[in-house]
Amino acid sequence: MQQYWRSNLRIVAVLMSIWFVVAFCISIFFIEPLNSFTIGKLGLGFWFAQQGSIFVFIVLVLAYALLMDRLDRKFDVDE
Repeated sequence: MQQYWRSNLRIVAVLMSIWFVVAFCISIFFIEPLNSFTIGKLGLGFWFAQQGSIFVFIVLVLAYALLMDRLDRKFDVDE
């Protein structure tokens, strides 16, 4: 059971790290290169800062659900 929780925490740490990189690092540190591309009249950097991190978070929630289903089956704790 301890290995199950260790694996669970590893999944959470990786997914939250991805979200941090997208939400903060890309939208702050790479805003100038991203703004060279535009969507409508706004730069891609603005899009990442305002909308991109939300969309990535939704994808990460879905990834978490799928990964946890797989982990639950592996350790035979699924419903």
